Amino acid sequence: MGLQEDFDVAAKEASEKLPDTLTNDEKLELYALFKQAKEGDCSIAQPGIFDPKGRAKWSAWNAKKGQSKEDAMQKYIDYVASLKAKHGTK
Repeated sequence: MGLQEDFDVAAKEASEKLPDTLTNDEKLELYALFKQAKEGDCSIAQPGIFDPKGRAKWSAWNAKKGQSKEDAMQKYIDYVASLKAKHGTK
C-alpha cells in the first residue's frame, strides 16, 4: 500500500479501535497530526480565551507548522500503531 492508503487505514483504526480512555494529550496529538496531514499548516485564527478546547486544538495543530503533509501522515500512522500497542488493541 501507499502512504495515503496506510494513512486512511490508520484513520479508520483510530476512530474504531482506539479506546475512549485516551488522554487529552494523546487525542490532541492525533488531531494535530491528522489536520496537518489533511490540510497542511494551520490557517485559522486562534480561538478566543472563552474557548479553551478550541485553543488547545489550535495550539496542537499550529505546533506542527512547517511539517509536510507526507511527514505528518507517516507520523500519524506510527502514532496510531503505538497507541494500539500501548492500549492493547489490534
